[in-house]
Formats: sequence, structure tokens, C-alpha cells
Amino acid sequence: MTHQAGPSRDIREGADTRRPAWLRGGSLSGRQNSFGAIRTALAVAVVYSHAYPLGWGRPAPLSQFSGGQIDLGRLAVVGFFALSGFMITGSAMRSTIGRYSWHRALRILPGLWVSLLVSVLVVAPALYYRTHHSLTGYWSHPTGPLHYLAGAWNASFTNGWDISNVVADGVAAGTNHDPGLNGSLWSLDYEMLCYIMMGLLAAGGVLLRAKKAVPLLTLVVWILIVEDWRTTPGYVNIPNSMGHFLHVPVFGQIYVQYFVYLGFVFLLGATVQLYKDRIPMNAGLALLSAAVLVASLHYGGLFAFGYPAFAYLLFWLAVRLPVPFQRIGVKRDLSYGIYIYGFTVEQVVAALGYNAHGMRVYLPLSLAGTVVLAALSWYLVEKPALKAKDWTPRPVRALAERRARGVAVPETAEPVGEPARSAVPAP
Repeated sequence: MTHQAGPSRDIREGADTRRPAWLRGGSLSGRQNSFGAIRTALAVAVVYSHAYPLGWGRPAPLSQFSGGQIDLGRLAVVGFFALSGFMITGSAMRSTIGRYSWHRALRILPGLWVSLLVSVLVVAPALYYRTHHSLTGYWSHPTGPLHYLAGAWNASFTNGWDISNVVADGVAAGTNHDPGLNGSLWSLDYEMLCYIMMGLLAAGGVLLRAKKAVPLLTLVVWILIVEDWRTTPGYVNIPNSMGHFLHVPVFGQIYVQYFVYLGFVFLLGATVQLYKDRIPMNAGLALLSAAVLVASLHYGGLFAFGYPAFAYLLFWLAVRLPVPFQRIGVKRDLSYGIYIYGFTVEQVVAALGYNAHGMRVYLPLSLAGTVVLAALSWYLVEKPALKAKDWTPRPVRALAERRARGVAVPETAEPVGEPARSAVPAP
């Protein structure tokens, strides 16, 4: 018997063998990827970046190299939005708008609101007691916990980022260097707005029947960004022509420039999802993207050219990182917990004076506390909440059952598993 050769490596990986060899690479179509590892690395990068301004009031890494365009923490946020656009678009294509909205709410809100309660019931009271040796006045303070939660309810923290001045007291004493208890939460407004945008596109049938509209929309936004960059003077051309706020119901004050620029990266991820079978993932384009990213960081144009390059690098890494990285975040995703707790833990560690011992003490303590809280958040809040993703409200379930019962069964239909009856009458 002649042995039949199996499929080539290029075919197994989903690569297009008609492309030149240097263009071949992995594919985003398969289930094997390292998105969990990359998201965790981005979350840790945010914590590391915040250590400098929170611990010592110094600029975060990349700030000086980029001429003030961005720092490492904000670049990591950009990466989050690119990956989120990819994954959320896939979810929107597979779900109804109701199920999609329910899934997004379950992934974001339970963990967020528990973190807020931890801040107002545990962290802030402890810092307040440490300063005043009593909790008298904590709840009745003009910027107290209820005031803080009311601002969080508007999804914009328009009421402020401090609770009963616990951080302001630390800033005045020289132990803290930032007035917020959890400054990382600013990006969640924009992420939820991007979720809504994608939900509307899915509900309108764009993702399934007119998917070309997504890259066209991405191109339009990119043209706006290029024009903003082109018309802004300066060495690194930091855009500012969209530097105004809009009041959005529920979300409060939204900075237009942040929404446009982060929305652009989110749409890039969505476009990659829609055309993942046709986008090559290879080392040649990854090296080119790395060169564009570094050049735009140092010489300007990061927002117009560096953002797409950075997004491509992340997707290439998702395909090309070794197999062990693919296991990270599959059974337990700590990235969200690291993001929502990291800033608060760093502020507490600074308030306790451990930043005086330098980065070798301050950063490991901050990361350890953050990972512990992130793990508790995953196992006690996020994972249990996600178990309810298939829950259906009783009225909706009853309506579906009525519709199912109301479907007429054709008279010629036969019970499954039984032979069809003869149309000729028995003698």
C-alpha cells in the first residue's frame, strides 16, 4: 500500500501556499493562540509603568523616548483595545444582540463593581484610619464613598477619583504622587463605548452581510487621525485638534480624542477578525511593523502609523509565540483583575512608605498584592459571573417556548428514528 502524505505545515497552519515564501506564516483562524498571555503581559506592563509616577512622581517608561506622545502604560491600553476589537467582534458575530450585551456586561461589571466596593469598604477606610486614627467623618465626608460610587455609576468618575481625601492626605504628606485611588479605570468608559458600537454594527447586520463597511469605517477614522497629525505643529506632532469633551448619557464626560484614537485601534482589531483568513502573519511584516513602531515613537506619527504597526505585532505574537504561552489565560484570566486592582495596590504600597526602598521592593510588593486580588476576583467574582452567560430571563424563555410549540409540523413528517409509512393503504 502506498503511504499518503499528510497536509503540509503551511496548509495545517492555514497559510496561503500561493504566497511567496517570505509572506507565509501562521493564521489567526485557528484556536491555538497566545491572546491570554499577551493580555496578561499588557496588564503587568500597565502596573510596571504606573510604578514610576505613583512611587516617585517620575515619568513612566517611554514618555521621554516618545517625546510625550505616550508612555508604556497607555501603549499597553492601546494593545488591549486592538485585541478586544478582534475578540469582541467574533463574539458579536456569533450572538444575538441580547446575548452579546449580556456577555459583555457579565465580563466587565461584576469585577468592576466589586473592586469599587473593595475600595470604599476596605482600602479607603484603612487609609483614613491610618491618618486620622478613627473612622469619624469617613462616611459623611463631602468626597466620601457614596460620592465616589455615584461618580462610578456615571461611568466617568465625574465626582472625582479620591475617597474622603485619603489619597489627597497622602499627596500632602509626600507619600503619594497621584490624586486618584484607581486611575486605571478611565479606559473602561471607552471600552464599553466600543462594545456598544460593535453591538450596533452586529444588530444592523453589518458584520455578517456588509462586513466591508468595517474596514471602510476604519479607513475614514484613520484619515481623520492622519489629518490631525499633519496639521498639528511640533517635533512629535502630538494631536490636539479633537481635544474637547462630549457629554454622553450614562457615561458622562467623554474625551473625543481618546474615543477616536482608541476606537480606531478597536476597529483595526475588528477588521482583522473579519478578514483573518486573508491577513498574512509572518516575520517579515512583523519586523517591518516593529521598525515603524519604534520610528513613530521617537520621530512622531505614532497615532497614525505606530498604532497599526503595534496592533499587527500583537496579532503576529498571538500566532507565533511558543506553545507554552498558549496555555496562559485559558483556564484563568487574571488580566482584567490585574488591570482594575494594580493602581489601587500601588497607591497603598506607596502610602505605607515602601516606595522609599526603591523599585526592587516597591514593584514586587505591588505586583504580589495585585496578583492576589486579581486571583480572588477571578475565582470569587468573574468566573462565577461568567457561569450565568447562558441564563435567559423567564419571559424571554417562555416566549421562545411558545414560538417553538406554535411551529406547525408537516403531516408527512415522521418521528425521528422510525421508518416512513407507505403511502399505499394496507390491504
